[in-house]
Amino acid sequence: MTQHTSRRRTLLTGVAGVGALSLMLVAGPASADTEVAEPDTFTSAFTVWATPEAVINNDGVATPGEPGAMGEFTFRINSDLEIICYDITLEGVTGDYQSPAKTATHIHEAAVGQPGPPRISFPNPAPVGDGPRTSSGCLQGPFTTGITSPAGADTGEGFTLAQIEANPAGFTGDSHTVNYAAGVVRGQLSQVPLGGLETGGGGTADQGTSMLPFVGAGVLVAAGAAGFGAYRVRQNRA
Repeated sequence: MTQHTSRRRTLLTGVAGVGALSLMLVAGPASADTEVAEPDTFTSAFTVWATPEAVINNDGVATPGEPGAMGEFTFRINSDLEIICYDITLEGVTGDYQSPAKTATHIHEAAVGQPGPPRISFPNPAPVGDGPRTSSGCLQGPFTTGITSPAGADTGEGFTLAQIEANPAGFTGDSHTVNYAAGVVRGQLSQVPLGGLETGGGGTADQGTSMLPFVGAGVLVAAGAAGFGAYRVRQNRA
C-alpha cells in the first residue's frame, strides 16, 4: 500500500456496495462540464470505493476490471447551486482512457450489479502512467455526458444532484480504459457525514475533525470524516 493510499483512506469512513457499468457507443472528445469555484457550503457528501470485481457490462454480466486496481472517489454536493466537487484517485490502473462519453470517468445512475446511463462526466485522473492518477475540482450543472439516450437526448439532460441525495445507492462511480472498456473499477455511492453532522438533516456542521481509519470496502465505521470537517451544511434543508 502506498503512503498516498494510506493517507487518503484515513479520510474516508468506508464505502458500501459494489457494481459496475459502461455505455459502449462511440468515443467523444475528452472534455467535461464547466469548472467552477468551490462553494462555501455543501448539502451532502459521498464516497465510493471502486474495485475491478464490481465491473459489469451493458448486459449486466460480470466483466472484471484490471486486477489490483482501485479507485477512491469523494463527492461534495451543493444541490441548491447544482455544484458537485470531486476528488478522485485511481491506483494500479494502466493504459489510456477510453469511453463513449466526453470523458472516461463518470457517475452512472445504476444500482448494484445493474447497468445504467452516465449522468456526469468528470475530468480523467492524471497523469496516465504507472503511478497514482488524481483529479479534483468542481462542476456546475446542467450536466452533459456526450452520450445520446434512446430517446435522443443527452443522458445528463434533466438530471439534478438532488437525485443523488435522494438515492445514493442508485448511483455508481467508475472509470474506463482501453483494455477495460466495460470499466476498470466501479463502486456504489455511499453517503457520509459532513463535518460531524449527518448530511441532509439540517443544522450547522461542527468545525472539528476526526481522523477515522478505513477498515474495509463496504463498511461504514464511524460518524465523522476528516476531509469534510471544514464544510458547513445549510440549515434546515428542505
